[in-house]
Amino acid sequence: MSFLDKLLEGVEVEWKTVDEIFNVKNGYTPSKKKKEFWQNGDIPWFRLEDIRQNGRILNTAFQQVTKSAVKGDLIPANSLFMSTTATIGEHALVLTPFLTNQQITSFSLKDTYKEILSIKFMFHYFFKFSNWCKKNANKNGSLGIIGVKKLKEYKIPIPCPNNPEKSLEIQQKIVDILDTFTELTADLTADLTAELTARKQQYDYYREQLLTFDETEVEHVPMGDESVGVFIRGGGLQKKDFTDSGVGCIHYGQVYTHYGTYANKTKSFVSKEFAKKARIAKHGDLVIATTSENDEDLCKAVAWLGNDGIAVSSDACFYRHNLNPKYVAYFFQTEQFHKQKRKYITGAKVRRVNASKLELIKIPIPSLKEQQRIVNILDKFDTLTTSISEGLPKEIELRKKQYEYYREMLLSFPNQNNEA
Repeated sequence: MSFLDKLLEGVEVEWKTVDEIFNVKNGYTPSKKKKEFWQNGDIPWFRLEDIRQNGRILNTAFQQVTKSAVKGDLIPANSLFMSTTATIGEHALVLTPFLTNQQITSFSLKDTYKEILSIKFMFHYFFKFSNWCKKNANKNGSLGIIGVKKLKEYKIPIPCPNNPEKSLEIQQKIVDILDTFTELTADLTADLTAELTARKQQYDYYREQLLTFDETEVEHVPMGDESVGVFIRGGGLQKKDFTDSGVGCIHYGQVYTHYGTYANKTKSFVSKEFAKKARIAKHGDLVIATTSENDEDLCKAVAWLGNDGIAVSSDACFYRHNLNPKYVAYFFQTEQFHKQKRKYITGAKVRRVNASKLELIKIPIPSLKEQQRIVNILDKFDTLTTSISEGLPKEIELRKKQYEYYREMLLSFPNQNNEA
């Protein structure tokens, strides 16, 4: 028998809708043109950035408004809010009267339920509620959205509805356990994150040291030198050209969002017919994003280690060479590469480096044996700091999933009647 089963043994559980339990209110944004709304205000006006920066239990916001900006009543203290579009389900408990922006819906307990429901219990139960909202959101538009009418239908369990004292006692026992799990998970995650940060710094240091050579001992050659390699521009590949299967491809944007230092399979594909006219990178080539919104990310590169050729988009190029592919990819992460790259950046809002300029960047070329030795060392650091299957990121994700598992067990009341 589980802890929850024991806790609820002989106890009636009644299910009530969100509409019955809460006053539900959508947020709004006071006019930015009226400076008096935003100057010297003391009423918190919450956006999702407040959760991302400050956590899920809040008493202050990054932006405050004045009373003159308030339409109707403030949302009372000890209420909840949740994102109902885009990042659906992100939620927080607020300890002070507040307002929210238009992407957020607030939930304040109705007077008849304040004596029988713990807002802290509701806060924890909103993790289940948020998952339901994600599953039931309208995905027709570019941004998902869960309508107020729909979310009001969701049902929430109330143990011992006719005995408020007993009901709150049961809720508090669940809250105490989940608060402890939350604290332990946060502490462990913080320790793992600190360890990850330290290992990344160590990784950066050794990568820089291992790829720095005295020019009198190791030749530094322009990357476009015919003895080393050639840069080839990508073709007219767009996201609309993607297919469910076929020939692998890499779109320049995916270099930033999906790939690490190297890869042997692609996220996306194009048809065989499209591939016949595409620019194709081969095993060992380096795929480089030559367009970015910031200088730091510009020219992020991934070594292609798959056996088959792949199509490469415009706003990217690939480098065909006779070096160790991973060695070149690691070189693109060094400060000595970025220092040379910065001289060739053009553009204002969109930053670019032309392939013809990359040809001028000098790369140190030790023996292939030395290149492999360096790669072997850096691969270990790369796995430790970036791998979601073996490294520290995996450990952080496992702690999160462990917490979510126990939270789900503690909040899975019998006869739950919400439909998926």
